[in-house]
Amino acid sequence: MVINMSSIKQLIQELCPDGVSYVELETVCQISKGVQFNKKNMHDVGSYPVINGGINPSGYIEQYNQDKHTITISQGGASAGYVNWIETKFWAGAHCYILKPKENVNNRYLFHFIKSKEYKLQECQYGAGIPALAKSTISTLEIPVPPLPVQREIVRILDNFTEHTAELTAELTARKKQYEYYRDILLKSLKEIKSVKLNSVCEVYDGTHQTPKYTKNGVPFVSVENIDDLYGTTKFISNEDYLKYKIRPRIGDVFMTRITAGIIGRCAVIDRNDDLAYYVSLALLRPNQSVLDSKYLKYYLESRWGRRELAKRILWDATPTKINKDDIGKIYISIPPIDVQKRLVLVLDNFETLCNDLTSGLPAEIKARQKQYEYYRDKLLNFPEYTKQR
Repeated sequence: MVINMSSIKQLIQELCPDGVSYVELETVCQISKGVQFNKKNMHDVGSYPVINGGINPSGYIEQYNQDKHTITISQGGASAGYVNWIETKFWAGAHCYILKPKENVNNRYLFHFIKSKEYKLQECQYGAGIPALAKSTISTLEIPVPPLPVQREIVRILDNFTEHTAELTAELTARKKQYEYYRDILLKSLKEIKSVKLNSVCEVYDGTHQTPKYTKNGVPFVSVENIDDLYGTTKFISNEDYLKYKIRPRIGDVFMTRITAGIIGRCAVIDRNDDLAYYVSLALLRPNQSVLDSKYLKYYLESRWGRRELAKRILWDATPTKINKDDIGKIYISIPPIDVQKRLVLVLDNFETLCNDLTSGLPAEIKARQKQYEYYRDKLLNFPEYTKQR
């Protein structure tokens, strides 16, 4: 995707050749928090999403308190600092900030700017237990405010990237849903097999309960947001802090999300012996390999049947939603003989590979588009500052 920068350069030369003013965000933007909604009244489907402290909706309800096209920032939890653009009407919960620009700032321009500062917001998390983000951290960010025609042209350029990326992501999501459907059909045949409690065939642990002190390098540190790419994390802790871990991941262990505003029960199998530190929001499952295959455990927990078992013990009223470590071991799981498990894993692996082959170019293209978007975003939002001395 080639971008012609001549139009934006011409606008800048005409309207702000000497630079633009930088002001604190609170002077051009209203920042507020949402209102808590009882989780007992939420559903898996509904008219309006409930946006709280995570990346995904906490649930769905039949009323809303915010209009569509609104910027939110996660206030609490592992995803504190995550910046989102909500396309639909929604209910803003107590654990998210709502940002609404004033007259001299374009709404989408504000979103692209805040999104560019997401990494900085996440670095400013505080709290010994569940991380949080202070309102003052957001309100004191300095934003360049060029004339509105310049803002609108920047938005036009950047939205071209985000719209194309959204189309690719939608196609990838459709392929994944197709895979999940056939996985559940295959595992349904196991419902006649006698079930056992997970803790009878698997040890259950969790990670550190303390917000770590991050370092520039060292031992990779993972949390719920890394479940799909454990080794792609950009957070690290010192080797000294890692030595305090009593239970360290090893090949065959399974990470499962257990504290999140997103989906509880998403899994990743450890397939290498690299050191990996992990947060309390992840459970570490160590199956007895003689009776329970690691990949089978992952597939089962992520299936409709595994999610149903987990749902019985999830604390839906907790913020963020969670399942206690000890309750994970109390769920029931159907366990066929180990050779049957391995055959099922082989079939599911092959099917997953087939789905990935059908979409093989999509993840790479999405990643490339995202990097291109970030490059142009940072370039377009970098203005010389106007001073009276000029």
